[in-house]
Amino acid sequence: MEYRVERDTLGEINVPADKYWGAQTQRSKQNFPIGDERMPAEIVKAFAILKRSAAKANNELGLLEEEKYQAISHAADQIIEGSLDEHFPLVVWQTGSGTQSNMNVNEVIAHVGNKWLDEKGSDLKLHPNDDVNKSQSSNDTYPTAMHIASVLKLEDTVLPAVQTFKGTLKEKSEAFMDIVKIGRTHLQDATPLTLGQEISGWHRMLEKSESMISQSAEYLKELAIGGTAVGTGLNAHPDFSEKVCAAINEFTGKKFISAPNKFHALTSHDETVYAHGALKGLAADMMKIANDVRWLASGPRSGIGEITIPANEPGSSIMPGKVNPTQSEAVTMVAAQVMGNDATIGFAASQGNFELNVFKPVIAYNFLQSCQILADSILSFDERCAKGIEPDEEKIDKFLKDSLMLVTALNPHIGYENAAKIAKKAFNDNSTLKEAAVELNLLSEEEFEKYVKPEEMTYPK
Repeated sequence: MEYRVERDTLGEINVPADKYWGAQTQRSKQNFPIGDERMPAEIVKAFAILKRSAAKANNELGLLEEEKYQAISHAADQIIEGSLDEHFPLVVWQTGSGTQSNMNVNEVIAHVGNKWLDEKGSDLKLHPNDDVNKSQSSNDTYPTAMHIASVLKLEDTVLPAVQTFKGTLKEKSEAFMDIVKIGRTHLQDATPLTLGQEISGWHRMLEKSESMISQSAEYLKELAIGGTAVGTGLNAHPDFSEKVCAAINEFTGKKFISAPNKFHALTSHDETVYAHGALKGLAADMMKIANDVRWLASGPRSGIGEITIPANEPGSSIMPGKVNPTQSEAVTMVAAQVMGNDATIGFAASQGNFELNVFKPVIAYNFLQSCQILADSILSFDERCAKGIEPDEEKIDKFLKDSLMLVTALNPHIGYENAAKIAKKAFNDNSTLKEAAVELNLLSEEEFEKYVKPEEMTYPK
């Protein structure tokens, strides 16, 4: 492998000749051979959005030459497009401030920007610290990149997935609203409802999660940029933060604002904890929906089997013809991972000692992973399972007629204790409720049929 020599304040170091990073990135690559988890691409892209916006602000404030601003923008745009991904090798498990990833972006932008300047015949040279990182510190850029990446992921990836699945559930709820089935509480028979009503509960879960995630994203729109090292804004123009936010908004179409208290913005990540709590709520809802679906589809002959779901692949390497609810299983594993991520994020966010939290990369990694796997699993479950849900009306009707809990409709007419006698006798005799009621001389057949109408129990008056 061919190398070139790069220099930083610690001296010289060899860097692969075909890579665009510099000395500080190379040192981090060598000093942290820990795991395979790379700094998320979303963070790198968010950094690039920030760097081009910071360059624009510095240019408008008269602190950065126009050609240098253009060179930084040129390089940042390539990063955003994804054409320079190979030049961002650093792992999550590095300094807790994310300093090396900030410098990785600075160095790559300087390298690519200088090539652009050379091609233009300019005598100017970009310096990764003095120009690309002008008016900034890793301590305010990393949390800013975290928030940019998180908002983009929530609003452009997670929420669209929720909206897609929500639409499917609304269609299914409306289509099955008149199919009366037995309800279940405590995994035991309960009073009737319709299949559409049952699915409407799932739909409402998604409506609530959508609202809570959207609301939590608003707190993430406060950006730390302008706080520099400890929150005082040392070496940054007083108007720098506002101008950077304006440039970011122009580029992303979002509504980011300068955090009103930069001391808080550097040391606390309560907004991320709060937003991930909303993601955990969505994960909990998806766990419940996926579990309901696989229970209701269990069988095909020895389970509940009130609904059918698509058969996507063989379910066993030894049992021929077996088909499993694999989409539900994938969703529930994702939910378990998100709940684990929440514990990591909560603990990491609690470690904001003095002026800086130094668990930022692990917070960002887990947050963005939760967003991605939740969105992916929701869309997969929607396409490969939920859209294919169909009722088995014969099975639904059988369970409905066999249920002892229809006796609840008799409470207003013969009282709770007499209704309980009917249920117990029917269970012990393996008879119907009507037969038990007549044998106990509590009701005539005509009276029983008048009072016990499952369809009316779903919409009580």
